[in-house]
Amino acid sequence: MKKWSWLISFCLILLLSSGSTCFGQSPKFKILAMAEPGGHHIAYSKRAKIWLDSLALKSNFTIDYIDNTNPINAAYLDQYQLIIQLDYVPYGWNPAAIAAFENYINEGKGGWIGFHHATLLGEFDGYKIWPWFSDFMGGIRYKNYIADFAAATVKIEQPKHPVMQGVPASFLVEKEEWYTYDKSPRPNVEVLASVDESSYSPDSKIKMGDHPVIWSNPKMKARNVYIFMGHSPVLFESEAYKTLFQNAIFWAAGQ
Repeated sequence: MKKWSWLISFCLILLLSSGSTCFGQSPKFKILAMAEPGGHHIAYSKRAKIWLDSLALKSNFTIDYIDNTNPINAAYLDQYQLIIQLDYVPYGWNPAAIAAFENYINEGKGGWIGFHHATLLGEFDGYKIWPWFSDFMGGIRYKNYIADFAAATVKIEQPKHPVMQGVPASFLVEKEEWYTYDKSPRPNVEVLASVDESSYSPDSKIKMGDHPVIWSNPKMKARNVYIFMGHSPVLFESEAYKTLFQNAIFWAAGQ
């Protein structure tokens, strides 16, 4: 038993430090995960990293993590089959990173999954809105959010989509900020799920009406999916959320 325990520990260290896998296997694909270095979403990002590293070990892929866009250029992104934007904002990127990312998505060089902060689109921290990214997300602009949080029910609209396989028709999100936008992205994207605003607990006056929370933009060559829910680490106690996240990884990476 001690022998196998030692081997598993060794494999985990080897995988996370060098990108290698055990028993001579090459990783199936490589992911770049972007997460902010601080702020009030850091607890979610830290919990996501634990879950992602465990999934990577089990499913034979590797992940590199960055907390700023300085390393990103076209050559750098060529290493990766998938980008995961974990609570990383769409502003303040350096010009080389912007150009490389737009090309990566436009040309379908890999897949993309965005969470939560990826739709913080507007004028923030002295930066102007990124028009291309706004179009990517359905032409939307951030408007408001439920600052004191609310639980709510998410309802699946496209149960046959690969990202939704094994996800129940509806599931509870126990704690979320629920952004609203200047308009629904629905006319410009494929909506996979929306939040039932009548289920907010406690109730809130901050509502959109038609309120998509998971969608994909089929106009882009890259496989892509945006998942709004990504504020609290409690999400990783939800089997529905973890199934959704895992499905999104393998679908967007083309597996």
